Amino acid sequence: MKLYLIGSATALILYLVAQYYKPKATDWSPSYLKEDKIPYGLYILNHEKTAIFPEAVFKTSRLPVYNTLKNNRYQNTSYLFIAGNLKFDKLDYQELVKFMARGNQVFMAAFDLGKLLNDTLKLEINNNFIPRLKSEPINFVNPSLKSKQGYVFEKGIGDQYFSRLDSSRCTVLGRNGKGDVNFVKYAFGKGALYILPNPQLLTNYSLLNPAGAAYTAKALSYLQKTETLIWDEHNTASTSDNGSILSVFLKYDQFRWAYYLSLTGLLIFVIYEIKRRQRVIPVLLPLKNASADFVKVVGKVYYQERDNQDIAQKKINYFLEFIRLTYRLKTLKTDGKLVSSLILISGVQEETVRELFSVINGIQSGNKVTDLLLIELNKLIEKFYNQAK
Repeated sequence: MKLYLIGSATALILYLVAQYYKPKATDWSPSYLKEDKIPYGLYILNHEKTAIFPEAVFKTSRLPVYNTLKNNRYQNTSYLFIAGNLKFDKLDYQELVKFMARGNQVFMAAFDLGKLLNDTLKLEINNNFIPRLKSEPINFVNPSLKSKQGYVFEKGIGDQYFSRLDSSRCTVLGRNGKGDVNFVKYAFGKGALYILPNPQLLTNYSLLNPAGAAYTAKALSYLQKTETLIWDEHNTASTSDNGSILSVFLKYDQFRWAYYLSLTGLLIFVIYEIKRRQRVIPVLLPLKNASADFVKVVGKVYYQERDNQDIAQKKINYFLEFIRLTYRLKTLKTDGKLVSSLILISGVQEETVRELFSVINGIQSGNKVTDLLLIELNKLIEKFYNQAK
């Protein structure tokens, strides 16, 4: 047993050490979380936000747009959305429109803006995303922001563009090398909505590239006048957090395999212990019914005494007690008046009631109670109980 435990502990420690020093594979999953340092996280953007917005106060919101903006009269504020896809309902959109109409600005970077926004703005993002070594160069339309060479990104970042767009409702801010629009502005009252169809342009992978850092800074420069910046995490953190404590272990390979190895060792230990320490299960006799035994004993005593008169009188007393409690009838006299009332109230056949009270009156008048008479009394009482309402 000790050898088994020592061997399991040694194997577990060696495995954990090997996993700890093993080169970590790059996690290419898009999280768009500001604390993630993976390629498609937003750690660099979050770290450099004060340089991009030096005078802004930053707020993080994990609530829907409606809950964030309702009853808050924001002024000189920008709302930043960076996610794979965005989900808005009518209430969210109405609050966004009111928010922008007061002179505030909204910046959205997402592959999918949701059906409501696409239908309302009459736009569609090209979803035929096939990663390539190098994307088409992208650039700004504004001459003061435009680069001579354009901005080129690896792994197909920057290939997204608007395949359908109502140009009469928006201002084009950027295009790719083929002339496709990939950055637009919509005016809402005194404010504006900026839409970028690829959130990966703002991630760590892009910002490590000088061209990517320059592009992001210029794209966000449209929000320079903001005094407050609301960073949305409702569309990112809410989908990544499942609320499970076990998810912390399952998220990382080292913890996950250590967890599986521990479960396997525990299972082997339990099976091994069952084989070694299994005992014979003793046979448990069923509990005796003491009440039934008591009734049998009392019955035998009465049978041995052969006092039929006493038994009959007790049965009559119990029966009359039943009539008093159930039908609220006086039983001091077992005469015709009681019999008539009992027939009406109980619903028992008249013949049964009259025959029963005939036997009762005979016993109470002093007639000798034979075995046959006692049996007859018992049958009539049981018959009454069965027919009674």
